[in-house]
Amino acid sequence: MDIEKINENSIRRFYGAHRPKPIGTHRFFSVLVPFVEKDGRMFILLEERAKDMITDPGEICFPGGQLEEGESPLECALRETYEETGIAPEYIDVIGRGDTLYGFANYTLYTTIAVLRPGALDHIKIQKSEVAEVFLRPLDSFSEEPYEFASAVSPDYDGFPYDKAGIREDYKWRTGRWSVPIYESKDHVVWGLTALMIRNIIRQLKGAEE
Repeated sequence: MDIEKINENSIRRFYGAHRPKPIGTHRFFSVLVPFVEKDGRMFILLEERAKDMITDPGEICFPGGQLEEGESPLECALRETYEETGIAPEYIDVIGRGDTLYGFANYTLYTTIAVLRPGALDHIKIQKSEVAEVFLRPLDSFSEEPYEFASAVSPDYDGFPYDKAGIREDYKWRTGRWSVPIYESKDHVVWGLTALMIRNIIRQLKGAEE
């Protein structure tokens, strides 16, 4: 439709049925945070990504992946968990939604909190093309605050046409801050997004018990 022909009815028809979506390129991911209780002690199930993966090889993460068309964060988390670990939804007791992480690299990461039911670990069958290992780490091993590297995030505006935008070259661009926590360990170092999620969960659980 020509812009000159747009009227109030056009706007009402379009936006009355419009489903909002991100402007520009954006990706959505979802992970499962699986808790396991053994002998009175709480553990978190984690994965080590395969060493030959193109992205994040060998890193420690939760089961999860990118949302497919029409899929909810919960559906994605359960599907990816089954594909990567062999643990089917019937062995997963979903507790609720965790917090959402908004990354500076045009992505959103949803979390689902769950407890694995008895027998779940007996059905582990890893997807070797993506997962090198699935293991349990005690929750209390994350009790100490992790080492943190923090950095400012600022786009590169070198060559920006200030004259076309009608602004001065000393324009104060907005910047962000990105935190990269690192949980050090002899066996599996947990850092980055997974460490961000774990630190947030630990802080929340500690606060709830105080």
